[in-house]
Amino acid sequence: MPLTAKALIEALTTLGTLASLGFYTISGCGIVSFLSARRRKSAAPSQFPPVSILKPLKGLDPAMWESFCSHCEQDYPEYQLIFGVSDSTDPAIALVQRLQQQYPRRDIQLVVGDQALGTNTKVSTLAQMVPAARHDVLLVNDSDIRVAPGYLRSVISPLADYSVGLVTCLYRGVAAGTLGSRLEALGISTDFVPGVLSAKFLEGGLRFGLGSTLAFRSSDLQAVGGFEALADYLADDYELGRRIAGTGKRVALADIVVDTFLPAYSVSQFIQHQLRWSRTIRDARRWGYVGLLLTFGVPWALATLLATRGAGWAWLLLALTVAVRLAVAFGSALAVLRDRQILRDVFLLPLRDLIAPVVWALSFAGNQISWRGDLFYLKDGRLARISR
Repeated sequence: MPLTAKALIEALTTLGTLASLGFYTISGCGIVSFLSARRRKSAAPSQFPPVSILKPLKGLDPAMWESFCSHCEQDYPEYQLIFGVSDSTDPAIALVQRLQQQYPRRDIQLVVGDQALGTNTKVSTLAQMVPAARHDVLLVNDSDIRVAPGYLRSVISPLADYSVGLVTCLYRGVAAGTLGSRLEALGISTDFVPGVLSAKFLEGGLRFGLGSTLAFRSSDLQAVGGFEALADYLADDYELGRRIAGTGKRVALADIVVDTFLPAYSVSQFIQHQLRWSRTIRDARRWGYVGLLLTFGVPWALATLLATRGAGWAWLLLALTVAVRLAVAFGSALAVLRDRQILRDVFLLPLRDLIAPVVWALSFAGNQISWRGDLFYLKDGRLARISR
C-alpha cells in the first residue's frame, strides 16, 4: 500500500477515535449534570393535579401483570387508569379485567379503539382513549413499564411550572436470560442513555420524549394537533416531544428511572430490533444519527491499531479509549440508572460495541421495518404499511 494511503487511513482512524473520546467526554458531562440535578431535587408542589394514565396495549408483554399492578399502587392523591386496545379479541383485555377485580377502588377503564386513524396502531388507539380521560393532565407509557410507588409524584412535579410542556424519564432494560436480551439491556444502559444525556447537555435541554413516560397537559397536546397528527409516525414519542418543544415549552427529564421488561430475544431478533430502532432514529434525527459514526470508540481504536500495525502509541490510545468507555458505561448504568446488570454482563460490551457500527451501516441499506408482526416502509419518519 502506498505510504500516502497508509498515512491517510491512520489519520482517519485516529481522528475517529479522538472524536469518540470527545463524545465520551460529553456523555460524562451529561451524566454529571443529571446527577447534580437529581441531588438538587426541587421541593414537591403543595398540591398534585389529578392524572389520567393512558396505556395502549397490543398482546401480552413480559411481566405485564406486575407492571400493571405497580401503576395501581401509586402514592398519589387521585388518578385514573385507561387501557386501550385496537382489537376486541386482544388477549390483554383479560388481564385488564383481572386488574379491575383486583383493585375495585381504582378508577380503571378499558377502551376498544377499533378505528384506524393512521398506520401507527398505538397512536390511533391513544387518540380514541383521550375522550375517556377525566383529567387535564395526561400520562402515557408503554405496556411493559414497571414503576415505583413515588413515580407519579416525581413525574408530575415538574408540570407545576407552566413553562414545562412535557415530562419524560429514563429507563433501564430488565433482561431475560437470552444473549440477545442481555445485549439489548446493555445497550440501553451504556449507549442509549448516555446518548440522551449527551443530547440534553449539548442542546441545553431535551427536544424529544421517551416512550417510557410522556406526561403533559391536554391543552398542550391539542396545541400540536392531538394524537391524530402523529398517527402515521413511527417515533411518536420523539415527535410529540419535538412538537411540544416547538411551541416554546420545555421538555423536562424526571429524576426517577423506570423498568422496561425485555423479551427473550435471540441474537437475530436483537439485531432486527436494533435495526428498526436505528432506522427510526435515522429518520427522526438525521444529522445526529449520521454523527453516531464518530461515537464508536472501541472499533475506531481497534482500526487505528490495525492501520498502524500495532504501534506503541496506538496501543496506548486503545487502552485510553477502553478505560473512558468503561467509565461512561459504569457511570450511566450504576450512577444514573442504578442498573446492576452491568456487573454481570460487562464482558459482553466488546461484542455490543462491534455490532453497533454494523447495525448503523445496515440502517442506511433500506427503509423497511418489522414492527409487532407487520411490515412497514419508513420515509421521513412516516409509516406506510406493506401488504403481504
